[in-house]
Amino acid sequence: MTDMLAKTPLDRRIADLIGPTVSGMGFEMVRVRLMAGKRPTLQVMAERPDGRMEVDDCADLSRALSALLDVEDPIDGEYTLEVSSPGIDRPLTRLGDFDRWSGWTAKLETDGLIEGRKRFKGVLTGTAGAQVKLDTETGSVALPFDALSDAKLVLTDELIAASLKAQKDKGFDPAAFDEIETEDEDDDDTDARADDEDESGAAPSERI
Repeated sequence: MTDMLAKTPLDRRIADLIGPTVSGMGFEMVRVRLMAGKRPTLQVMAERPDGRMEVDDCADLSRALSALLDVEDPIDGEYTLEVSSPGIDRPLTRLGDFDRWSGWTAKLETDGLIEGRKRFKGVLTGTAGAQVKLDTETGSVALPFDALSDAKLVLTDELIAASLKAQKDKGFDPAAFDEIETEDEDDDDTDARADDEDESGAAPSERI
């Protein structure tokens, strides 16, 4: 396993399809998930190399991906495209993420039992080869990256403060750090989302 960007074969197919567009626009893909529901949602998380992802970035990337997906049509039926930043409690999907976020608390899950359990929580201490190191309440562990099924940072007051300070230092509005751009094509849903936008500041638009 080289990354956890995609979970299912269809997620991987979509990630491979949209990857050149995402990188060509100056973004790095963080995660792709097609989530089931009455109307499925294709969630694409991305960010710029310096970690920025403002609302205009989400809108620009959403429009580009919408046009590409309309042509390639990898998903049967109608769905909602949701483009967002990874958020403060971001998923960790590449081996390098565990070095980048060393010193912060994270939750990790494995495909199978390791030392009698599948869930681990502790402070990241980087990597050693292809292993992720973690200091837990019961001691230090080293988990094979290939064994991980999910990993994300834990939302703490310290992480929130550090993230907002970092965004402010980069010269843009921290309030736009976790914006989401959604697109679907249902007139009734559009009206509802427009009402939601008044309250949340999100800026939805339309697609199939």
